[in-house]
Amino acid sequence: TLLDCHGNWAAAIALMDEHGLDEPPCTVTASYSVSLRRPTPIGTELHIEAYPEEIGEDRVHVRMELKANDKVCATGKGLFVAVKEGHPAYHRWN
Repeated sequence: TLLDCHGNWAAAIALMDEHGLDEPPCTVTASYSVSLRRPTPIGTELHIEAYPEEIGEDRVHVRMELKANDKVCATGKGLFVAVKEGHPAYHRWN
C-alpha cells in the first residue's frame, strides 16, 4: 500500500541519517497496521506523511497518515527492519 511503501522509505532514511550511512539500508516490513478513518475520495490529491518515532540499531517504528483535502483518511503504524546480504529481500528491487 501507499502507507507501507512510504513508511518503509522513511525508516530507511531515518536509519541512514541516524547511523551516518552513505546510502539507505535495505529495509522490509516486519509488522504493519492501518486504521481507516474516512473514505478516501477519488480524483483529489493525496498527501502521505511518515514520522519515525523510535530508531534502533536495525529497526524503526514509524507512524503514518494519509490525507485528502486536509482530512485524515487513514493512519498507520509499522515496524521496518534493515536486512543484510543473504536475506531474500536484500536489494531485490534494484
